[in-house]
Amino acid sequence: MTLTIRPATRTDLPALIALYADDGLGKNRDGGAVDDAYLSAFAAIDGDPNHILAVGEAGGEIVATLLLSFLPGLSRHGAWRAQIEAMRVSSARRGQGLGRMMLDWAVAEAQSRNCRLVQLTSDRQRDDAHRFYERAGFTPSHLGFKKILETE
Repeated sequence: MTLTIRPATRTDLPALIALYADDGLGKNRDGGAVDDAYLSAFAAIDGDPNHILAVGEAGGEIVATLLLSFLPGLSRHGAWRAQIEAMRVSSARRGQGLGRMMLDWAVAEAQSRNCRLVQLTSDRQRDDAHRFYERAGFTPSHLGFKKILETE
């Protein structure tokens, strides 16, 4: 299978929103039309060189996505790290190696920017994803915490 990985464009937003909603957890958080919130978030990501919103395209269809962010830090002797967020593969295309291609691409991008580590978080309910990340060489080394902030 040929997968083309490229930066997302504004016109990709409907397909990306659909990928986020094509998910047991995401269906309650995402979906619907491209609105001002999605447009504003895309503009912020697209305008910052430390973020790459990537899409995986196969047969002219967007079938995967992830957000790759590059974070400076003082720990680990001033090491940069790469953070992978919101990685999704179309439910109809899972099991075809697309997720691994996306992940390998992200790790290569991190290496090209001299990052010392790549990190990601995954919801505790995503057992299949956890097995996938461990097979790809990631270790469950930390316990993550989140706090949802109410907005007006």
